[in-house]
Amino acid sequence: MSNRIWRKLAEPRIWKRLYVERLGEPLLYNIASVFVMAFGSTRQKIEYDCIPRNPYAYCILAAADHAKSYGIKRIAIMEFGVAAGGGLLNMCWIAERVTRETGIEIDVIGFDSGEGMPPPNDYRDHPEKYFTGDFPPIDKGKLIAALPKNARIYYGPIEQTLKQAEAEVTSTVGFIAIDVDYYWSTKQSLDVLAWSPDRYLPSVPMYFDDVYNLDHNDYCGELLAIAEFNKANEFRKIAPMNFLSKWRIFKNAIWHNCVYYAHVFDHKFRSLPYVEAHRTKSAVLTNPYL
Repeated sequence: MSNRIWRKLAEPRIWKRLYVERLGEPLLYNIASVFVMAFGSTRQKIEYDCIPRNPYAYCILAAADHAKSYGIKRIAIMEFGVAAGGGLLNMCWIAERVTRETGIEIDVIGFDSGEGMPPPNDYRDHPEKYFTGDFPPIDKGKLIAALPKNARIYYGPIEQTLKQAEAEVTSTVGFIAIDVDYYWSTKQSLDVLAWSPDRYLPSVPMYFDDVYNLDHNDYCGELLAIAEFNKANEFRKIAPMNFLSKWRIFKNAIWHNCVYYAHVFDHKFRSLPYVEAHRTKSAVLTNPYL
């Protein structure tokens, strides 16, 4: 993985992002991140955005911490839109380190057509940006062989592979990355949130890769699919993580606005009977003026 990091640093777009997102941040934080990169724990490296694909790293650690707080020992993290597989292998690499950090076991699940992008249906799929045949797998056999034992890829139409995954995936769904570009493909992928509530964390971190362009909008693409999902579902809602950038050390990263929660409001952990049965003490505030 270290060799891949250096190869990515050779790409001009990476240097542009570093210039825009990092060099405008306080010098002290940038200096500290060098030491964290060299000597820090996995948690510290994620806090300082020192791990490739920062949103994946942040969301996977958040999911593992959330699972641990509820006594859940194993979670599944999912990527819709595997393409050449760089993102999925990165998830595997992060998952291994997050497991060491938290003790939570992690299964890595990928979904892809296996043939590149299908034809767009209409303007809602952003055909001016994405089109038939884009992002094909490079070498499916080599990619599958490179996966660790806790990872697998479902190849085929989303509506079919999701049904197969629903029957086969037994770990609690903890993180979902959506990178299928089209409106229709995103809409189909969001059916992953239609399973029984006990199959998920009460709040599932989600990453939507294709919402960051200046001309992405609520009437096309992933943003339209999210809006329609929220309108159609009473107890499952997808909402941005509130004030995420304010809670991060480095606050200028574009990915902050691509990270959401899928809130499972019908989850037993969010029900009044469960909370009443498991709440051990009341919150009490002190008053320094008395």
